[in-house]
Parts: sequence; structure tokens; C-alpha cells
Amino acid sequence: MKPNRTKLFIAISSLALVIVLIIQVNWIFKTAKIKEELFNEKANMVLTRTSEALAADTVTCRNMETCIGKNEIRKIDSLFNYYMKFYSFRIDYSFEVLRPIVPFKLNNAYLNSHIPDSLQGNTNRLIHTLPPAEPGCYQKNLEEVVSKSGFELKLLFPKKEEYLIAEMGTPFITSIILILIVLVMFWRTTLSLMKEKQLSEHTTDFLNNMTHEFKTPLTNIALAGKMMTRDTNLGQEDKIKHYSGIILEENEKLRLQVEQVLSMTALERGEIPLQKTELDLHQLIHDTLKPIRVQIENKQGDLKLQLDAKNTVVFGDRNHLMNALCNLIDNAIKYSGEKPELFIQTADSAQHIVLVVSDKGIGIEKEYQIKVFDKFFRVPTGDVHDVKGFGLGLAYVKKIIEMHGGTIELQSEKEKGTTFIITLPHV
Repeated sequence: MKPNRTKLFIAISSLALVIVLIIQVNWIFKTAKIKEELFNEKANMVLTRTSEALAADTVTCRNMETCIGKNEIRKIDSLFNYYMKFYSFRIDYSFEVLRPIVPFKLNNAYLNSHIPDSLQGNTNRLIHTLPPAEPGCYQKNLEEVVSKSGFELKLLFPKKEEYLIAEMGTPFITSIILILIVLVMFWRTTLSLMKEKQLSEHTTDFLNNMTHEFKTPLTNIALAGKMMTRDTNLGQEDKIKHYSGIILEENEKLRLQVEQVLSMTALERGEIPLQKTELDLHQLIHDTLKPIRVQIENKQGDLKLQLDAKNTVVFGDRNHLMNALCNLIDNAIKYSGEKPELFIQTADSAQHIVLVVSDKGIGIEKEYQIKVFDKFFRVPTGDVHDVKGFGLGLAYVKKIIEMHGGTIELQSEKEKGTTFIITLPHV
């Protein structure tokens, strides 16, 4: 998938997801509004039917003209109870009876009543078209239905909000869970797409590098073979040795390159077990440097050692640790220009030994430093391929160090050099 198509796909998917989320949130609010309207309608129905029933009771109305006593309160409460049950309206309530000008409250307190315990577990829904003066409060003027004294009946629901939230619980929680699932899946899908895109790019670069790296030895082998068949003086032993040497040397390069790819794949699958023994890291460094010193001397380079660590024994695989160290030193030589300057240092830490490999080469730009340990990644150099490799060296080094319980850190600055800091646990 082309980069522009990938970005277009992500942009369209993100826009679609935002629209879906907006619709979902809007649906939640609309559902909450409908629930509240039903609550208001039920509350007003209960209040209206109670007022009508109270108006039909002439004895209670006559007594209320004189005084509102306990019997009248029980009568009103029983009517509320009845109609609350009738409309399956299961929520705690309280009520007041008062005059419009001078509020009348029995014993200077609210007259509270509650639905019996058997009904408190089942909350129900909801209200009328005209909103009340204050949340959870519904009032009815009894002047026309009860008497001319101007009594007013108020029905209050102190836990109205809790009731509505409980009613919204299932759809609300379900919606939130679905939204979270969609967000997580979209995030994971986008990450997977970006990783696949990066992997595709790295694979393409790897194939290009592999083609370039294999081209030179294959060409040399072919030329040497042609020379052996065409040379009329092939009977000379020196000629045979020369061309055979070229073929064997180039064939060895091909073998090492193929082995590098295969060993990296095998390490990731855990198919190559490490043969760990107690090793002296300083001795390992000296053994690694023996064949490499020749390269540095040929380039008139400089190698400095500062091996200050006291506790130098580590538990590891000799061959793999040597290969990892050799990779770091080889990179330092390749990326240091004509006269490489290398510095290798060791130091003690609390539970680890620290190994530092530094050079004063071309360095690595910050934007690429986090990627250099990725398999197949190579710092872009345009069409110039003056440094050979598949982009597997540092990935191999990181894998080996981590398999030994250690860490590796990169510090680099463009045109000033690169430093690798390795920590390995003591025995």
C-alpha cells in the first residue's frame, strides 16, 4: 500500500469513527432526555390522580379547611402510595401541603412518606411535558379540585437523579464499553497497519541491500570462472591458485552473509541455545581485537583501551558475545572514514559491568537512533552504497545482549561519533 493511500485510509477511518462516536453520544443524551420526560409524565399523573381522588373525598376536604391533621396526612399518603404502585413508579418520595401566600407545613417540617420496602427495589420511569419549577418537585394547585382556600400539593423526589442514572445504567454502560472497544480496536488496527507498512518498507530495503551485497561476489565468481575457461595458460599452477582463491573467497563472503540472515532468524525463534560459561570480559575483548587490529592498522587508525573494571567475570556464550562485540567494532571502523579512532572502556557498576565502545565517525541523526536496532533497518544514504550490510548487525547485538540479561544504549551526534554502552550482569 502506497504511503499516501495509507494516510488517506487512516484519515477516512478516523473521520468515520468520530462520526460514529458523535452519533453514539448523541443517542445517549437523547435516551436520557426521553427517560426524564417519562419520569415527569408519571410524576404528574400520580400527582393529578391523587388530587382528583382527594377532591372526591368530601370529608377529607372539609377537614383540611379547618386543620390538616395526622388523619389527612395518612389519607394523602395512602393515595400517593396507591397511584405510585398503580403506575409501577418505585421510588422514594415526600410531599407537602401548603397555602400559596403563607406556606403551611405541619409541625414546621416536611411531611415525608416512603414507598414500602417491598417496592423500593424496582425503580421505574418518568415525567410530563411541562417541566417543574425545580428539579424533582411537582406541584398541583388544589383550589379548583378541593376547595377555594388555595391549598397546594407538592410531590418531591429527592433521589430523582439517582433513579434516572440507574434507569440509564444498562444502555449507558453498554455504550461506554462499546465505545472503548471500538477505540481500542481502531488504535490496534492503526498500529498494526503502520507496523505492516514499516515492515514492508524494511523488507523492500533488505531485498535491495541483499541484491546489492550478493551482486559483487557473484560477479567476481563468474569472472574468475570465465578466466579459468578462457586462459590459454591455465596449466600454470599460480593461475589456478589465483582464480580458485578468488572463487573460494567470494564464496565465503556469500556463506557468511547467508549465515548472518539465518542465524538472526533462528535466534528470534529461540532455535539456537546459548552455551553459557563463566567468561573474563577483558580476555574476551582482547581475543576479539586480535584479527580486527589489522584492519585498524591498515587504515592507520587508532585504538585506545581503558579496561578499569575489577569484577570482569560474566556468565555468557563466548562465540555470540564475541560476534556481538565484533559487530560493534566493525561498524565503528566502517563508519569512521579513512582513519578510524576507537575507544573501548570498561567500568564497574553495582550489579553489572559496563562496556563502552566509542568512535569519532559520521554519527547517527537523532531521528534514526531509535530505529537502528530494528531488523533490516539501515540509515538512509540515498543511492550511495559505500558501506555493505543487511541491517542485521545491531539487531543481532541487541538480541544477544538481552539474552544475556543485559542492556545496550546508543548515544550519537551527527559528524561527532557514536557510543554504545553495554551493561552485563556480574556472576
